[in-house]
Amino acid sequence: MEDQTTLERLGSKVSEILQQFNSLKGENEMLRTEITTLRAESEAKNSEIERLDELNQMKDLEIEEIVTKIETIFN
Repeated sequence: MEDQTTLERLGSKVSEILQQFNSLKGENEMLRTEITTLRAESEAKNSEIERLDELNQMKDLEIEEIVTKIETIFN
């Protein structure tokens, strides 16, 4: 009879471990999905930053050209 209760306790512990495993497995999958989403967002932001940097450089060149034209007018 004691073997039965020991076996039942073992079965109960195994069930608990399986529940924890499945719970952690689900949480892990959620975190993987979140990481993928965050990486995509980060990549999009990096692309936007690069685009804005290029735009800023073009504007700087335009300003330099305007200043050069103004200087030639006054000389």
